[in-house]
Amino acid sequence: MTTVENVSQTGTDYLYQLERAGARFHERTAQREETCRTIDRRGVLYADDPDRVTKRLARLNADWSLARSVERMETVPRTTTGSTLPLGPNAFGADVLGLERLMGRNDLTGVAFLEGGHLASRPIGRIALKVPGGVRHGTGFMVSPSLLMTNNHVLRTADEAARAVIEFNFQAGLDGRPLNPAVFPLEPQKFFATDRDLDFTVVAVAGRNQANEELAEFHWLPLDGAEGKAVLGEFVNIIQHPNGEPKQLALRENQIVDVLDRFLHYVTDTAPGSSGSPVFNDQWEVVALHHSAVPKTDGEGRLLAVDGSLWQPGMGEHRLAWKANEGVRISSVLRTLSRLTLTGTAARLRDELFRAPGTPQTAPGIPPGPTDTVSVVEDAARRDLDAALLNLRLGEELVYYDAPADAAARDAYYAGVDAGADGEELRRALTELLEETHERRPSYKPSRMVYPWVDLHPDRQLRSVYSGRTFGAEEFIRADTAAETARLRGLQEFLLRESSVGPAELAAELDALEASLPFNCEHVVPQSWFHEREPMRGDLHHLFACEVACNSFRSNIPYMDFPQFDEVHREDCGLREDNGFEPEHHRGAVARATLYFLLRYPKQVGDTKELTRDRLPSLLAWHEREPVTEYELHRNAAIAEIQGNRNPFIDHPEWAAAVDFSEVWA
Repeated sequence: MTTVENVSQTGTDYLYQLERAGARFHERTAQREETCRTIDRRGVLYADDPDRVTKRLARLNADWSLARSVERMETVPRTTTGSTLPLGPNAFGADVLGLERLMGRNDLTGVAFLEGGHLASRPIGRIALKVPGGVRHGTGFMVSPSLLMTNNHVLRTADEAARAVIEFNFQAGLDGRPLNPAVFPLEPQKFFATDRDLDFTVVAVAGRNQANEELAEFHWLPLDGAEGKAVLGEFVNIIQHPNGEPKQLALRENQIVDVLDRFLHYVTDTAPGSSGSPVFNDQWEVVALHHSAVPKTDGEGRLLAVDGSLWQPGMGEHRLAWKANEGVRISSVLRTLSRLTLTGTAARLRDELFRAPGTPQTAPGIPPGPTDTVSVVEDAARRDLDAALLNLRLGEELVYYDAPADAAARDAYYAGVDAGADGEELRRALTELLEETHERRPSYKPSRMVYPWVDLHPDRQLRSVYSGRTFGAEEFIRADTAAETARLRGLQEFLLRESSVGPAELAAELDALEASLPFNCEHVVPQSWFHEREPMRGDLHHLFACEVACNSFRSNIPYMDFPQFDEVHREDCGLREDNGFEPEHHRGAVARATLYFLLRYPKQVGDTKELTRDRLPSLLAWHEREPVTEYELHRNAAIAEIQGNRNPFIDHPEWAAAVDFSEVWA
């Protein structure tokens, strides 16, 4: 391959970029091959750093724990006691298309993908630069209301930018006929920043052209430097003007195979990229700035053309034989731009670019509007709602309950427990196991896990734990989202109204808001008994769907077995008196959840108003009278996937009589 020194002497910047990209690709051969093997063997969730994968899923409003459940296809027992329903070797099988679509791992996707791509394509244009003997072309795209991004080797200097234009709509219409391009001059005197090593240039564009068309009509693509836009194994999309031709798309043909500190490598059998093009994920967020192919060479390191001959720069990029693509990570570009010392108009335009990703946006390519306190609340609520509904869709792809896999996971989980130990020894062993394996501790958000998956019955509907009434999961998800939104608004109004608020006043206001705007979720061990502390508050084993009316009816009254329950008049939720509450339905399930709580959190509850020792016989009686159902088996397996621990009284009902509970009360 041509040396850097020779390239520099000839001044051929594109050859310089080719060599650098090729060297980086060659240096990373071992890591890249291992990545590809991992993708093929285990799936995209395991190819990248776990922290990056977690951020990616969070950006997609998916939960890592549920993603693991969705990915689970073939299950085999693990040998460690901390594992439950482990992931199998064949990730992304035919019945988990929900996550495949989410991560771009399947050809099927919603039509909104096409609509988003159409909007994302509008800010992308063909750059035309007058040079001696003709015109040189590249691709560029708007990244703010005034600024265009392309490669350094496309526009190397401000003088070159002053001789260049950007042409939007250089493409065919629906009828196949060419559209009329909208041509705008560049204005490097207002803003021009470039970096040869990262191969980017950002330059200002005139707000209006000679035809009196406005640049704002073509919108822009906001840039975001945060992690989570793409991970190893995902496919990316490139919208481009290859060799100066009309706008074209390469959809889901480039797979990310390596992530460097400043660059991405992506490979395909069919579609090269074009200099200065944006590289998108499936949500049409800009992941990278495409800047170079990784070229094929002969035995002497000389560049090859697609026909096997030696390639010459005059042939054009499209005639270069190549084996991969390289893009500059957008986060690297933004870091460099943020470090520039600018003043006046240039500083204002640079700041405009950095404001773009932080404001709400309805679709790619549509400029965001102003934000205020209310819109921030609405945006947070929308993200929570989207996450919950996504989890609901992903759960639809799962087998409701896989009995053989659960049996294997159960046996592995309790492998170290001596079932023949005396009652106190057995209790201690189970308490230690439950705490040790409680690896993930989700916060209290029932709409994210309880309603979409954990608490579903075999017909994929929710049943109120006390009344037995049937509800759709989406109904409870939307109701809780509305309640959470109202809570946030109330809290903001309180903070605006009160000039100085201490911790006690703030806690009291939060309690009042939660009491007035409750969720459709019941803690079978009431929150007030453990002062709303985590991880008890979010522990899924004792959270159940329950309409607000029954939730309020029970309040924080302890359970009691009423001998006359079937003969007396009672509410739909059950029978309540001053000293006790007996639910109409699911007594066995709530008893087993409460017994789990006593094992997992010994000495956390049990004063004269709470779950006192004399209530234990009622719980054991309900446990005996109402055997474990498939619904509880599903709950236990689902929670084990999410949290890591299990409910021993669902897995081994006989242990309820064997365990000595005498030391669990405060």
